[in-house]
Amino acid sequence: MSNKTLVISGGTRGIGKAIVYRFAKEGVNVAFTYRSNEEEAQKIVKDLEENYGIKARCYPLDIMHPNEYKELFRKIDEDFDRVDFFISNAIISGRAVVGGFAPFMRLKQKGLNNIYTATVLAFVVGAQEAAKRMEKVGGGSIISMSSTGNIVYTPNYAGHGNAKAAVETMVKYAAMELGEKNIRVNAVSGGPIDTDALKAFPNYEEVKYETVKRAAIKRMGRPDDLAGACWFLCSEDAGWITGQTIVVDGGSSFR
Repeated sequence: MSNKTLVISGGTRGIGKAIVYRFAKEGVNVAFTYRSNEEEAQKIVKDLEENYGIKARCYPLDIMHPNEYKELFRKIDEDFDRVDFFISNAIISGRAVVGGFAPFMRLKQKGLNNIYTATVLAFVVGAQEAAKRMEKVGGGSIISMSSTGNIVYTPNYAGHGNAKAAVETMVKYAAMELGEKNIRVNAVSGGPIDTDALKAFPNYEEVKYETVKRAAIKRMGRPDDLAGACWFLCSEDAGWITGQTIVVDGGSSFR
């Protein structure tokens, strides 16, 4: 894996940051995006290069405008000589999800469209651009982050759950069509993970209580739990795994 390159959206905090550090620790070069906090992104770049001896770069990206991926990958081409792994991780929150993060009877078209754009359309365009580069180096691995909110009822989560179900279906289709290029495509579906994004939910304490109660392993999920699953799916140990959704939820979705 040394000298290969990971491209990941949303690498400055939470799950994305844990993935960035997991891959860097193994000698993988990292290109990650950020939404607005360039100062934090540059701090991470400096830390990665000084402590792990890899090449790291950060780039601004707004996943509400998926076609920005095209220019992003042109910039990555200037900084890196290959792309081996792509992880679609960035999410939206705040005003962008108003009307999408709500009970069914209060769902609004704009919020639902925003969530779909940031989850499904951003994955499609990012994966397309990544696949073009992977084909040149003989293959690679593409991952979309998902969540168990499409198989377990979660209050106010209909908009997100619907989009996650859609992106998992898109993963299957991409896997079938990119397999002949030796490109594997999978999804990692996490149960509730204890991140700043989850803590911003108005019912965070309720979600935390219910997750620990339902989980066979009696704790909340951690970003490193998903980072480990992503690392596995990009490794040769997962060489015959494609078109799958790997559920990482401490057993909580079974109840």
